[in-house]
Amino acid sequence: MKWEELLHKVGNEPVFRTGFLAASDESLAELRRQLSRWIKSGRLIQLKKGLYTLATPYRKVTAHPFVLANAMKKASYVSTQSTLAYYGMIPEYVPAVTSVTTQRPEQVETPLGRFVFRHIKNDWFHSYKQIELGSDQKAFVATPEKALLDLVYLTAGSDNYDFLAELRLQNFERLNTDKVLALAEKSQSPKLRRAAEIIVKLAEEEKSEEL
Repeated sequence: MKWEELLHKVGNEPVFRTGFLAASDESLAELRRQLSRWIKSGRLIQLKKGLYTLATPYRKVTAHPFVLANAMKKASYVSTQSTLAYYGMIPEYVPAVTSVTTQRPEQVETPLGRFVFRHIKNDWFHSYKQIELGSDQKAFVATPEKALLDLVYLTAGSDNYDFLAELRLQNFERLNTDKVLALAEKSQSPKLRRAAEIIVKLAEEEKSEEL
């Protein structure tokens, strides 16, 4: 495959896989050798084995970090602080994109950022949706309620007032406290139930301060 052919095929793709380029008249081994040469020359960026994006001078579409996270691990969705920051519910900058998955946990360092995948049980893998991110890009992201409870689920000692207050949660109008309570109840986890009750209390405190 020539470079012009690659640009024609993936120029509008924010991220692509080796399999997307495979052709019957070219062996997979030869294709991988060519990709390796383009990586060394700085034309391509390898995000993970078999997953690539074009380098800046050749890229028409810059992949949103959430799209990259979804592509790195298929059975995953973006959650915890990454989702809370996206919805404007915590004030801090979040340096890594954190996702949850039923697969093994993993951290991936790339030229485009750090991506963290945390393991959760199969029965807790729910309450996420595909959202529009602009430039015809979409990604699976937790609801605000699930992102907050995922954070509690994955953090030791997080079911107490001090931990949750230190998150400095804001924009509580974007959080449905009834859904938080329902999710916690569905989990049958005493830890999540305790955390949900504290979250409701924090939301009520915020409302009383606004009056």
